[in-house]
Order: sequence, then C-alpha cells, then structure tokens
Amino acid sequence: MNKQMIISVGREFGSGGHVIAEKLAEVFGIPLYDNNLLCHIAEEKEMDHESIKKYDEKPKNKFLYRKVSGYSSSPEENIANMQFDYIRKMAEEGKSFVIVGRCAETKLRDFPALISVFVLGRKDEKIRRVMEKFNLDEDSAKQLMQKEDWKKKTYHNYYCKGKWGDARNYDLTVDSGRLGVDGTVDFLTDYIKRRMQ
Repeated sequence: MNKQMIISVGREFGSGGHVIAEKLAEVFGIPLYDNNLLCHIAEEKEMDHESIKKYDEKPKNKFLYRKVSGYSSSPEENIANMQFDYIRKMAEEGKSFVIVGRCAETKLRDFPALISVFVLGRKDEKIRRVMEKFNLDEDSAKQLMQKEDWKKKTYHNYYCKGKWGDARNYDLTVDSGRLGVDGTVDFLTDYIKRRMQ
C-alpha cells in the first residue's frame, strides 16, 4: 500500500471493538498497535516492559502526583505521553497502522490519513460476550464492563477535550450488534476503501 492509512478504533468494553481492529489490520495488511505499543516504547527507550505495562491506559491519580517545573511525577501520565509521542512519530513518518484506544482519534486528528471509529454495542450483547470471553456470571460481567468503561472514559477525558464515545469526535460510531463482528468489519472496510480513493 502506497497511501498512508491510520485507523483509530475506540471501543466500549465487550463491544468486540478489539477483534474488529484486529480484523481490519488483517484486511489492509497493516500493523495493529494496542498494549503491544508499550513493548516498542520500552525497547526504544531501554526500559523494562513489565514495569511500565501496569500504567497502560490508566487514568492519573490526581491526589498522588503533581507537576514540578512542567514535569509530572505521575507514571500513568508519563506513559500516556510516551504513547502519544510514539504514535505521532509513526504518523509523521508516513507509516500506516491500526491503533486501538490511546486517544488516537484526538492525538492524530491533524493527519489527513486518519480514519476514526468508535465501536459500541447493546448492553445485553456486551454482557453475553464478556461472560463468554472471561467465563463470568452475569453480575460479574456487568461489574467488569462498568469498571473497564469507567477506566477508558476517565483516561480519555483527562487527556482529550472531546468526550469519550461522543459521536462528534469520530468519523463513524457503529453498533457492532447490528451487523455482528464480521458484518461490521465488512461495513468498515467498505467505508475505509471509499475514504482512501
């Protein structure tokens, strides 16, 4: 592929958004970055991956950390900024990739190659998917969904002006339950191809 393509996928927990991102990366033959982004950063900066992955996409604790001379003492904030810098650098170098989360729809907004998608789902379908994937009962699945979506929302809204999941911040917002995961991938593939013409 000669033309740069950056596909940003935001998602509700249990919506199948991550699987959709994986399938889009396969369709277009481009790399997928999610929590593996920290591996690349750790390697580049000669850091221990295990010591930093616990801070991945975690909201900053405002009560424990502060800024001194413009520098944050928060490991969550420092890791987030490293990831934002890394994806911007890849975009500036003209690389094509799929990125899951990490505020990419905002942090890469000024790149014409960016196509941003937010995947949501109906509550009952998300609960069912979470129950199956994590072998949980219904109440536990609901609790996990609430916890994970709260983390995503808090993280996103701390680093971005636009609100997490607000359709105005994305090119497309799609309910994966309407077409199923594969149907959603087909729909998005068609949209992305049309955008790339």
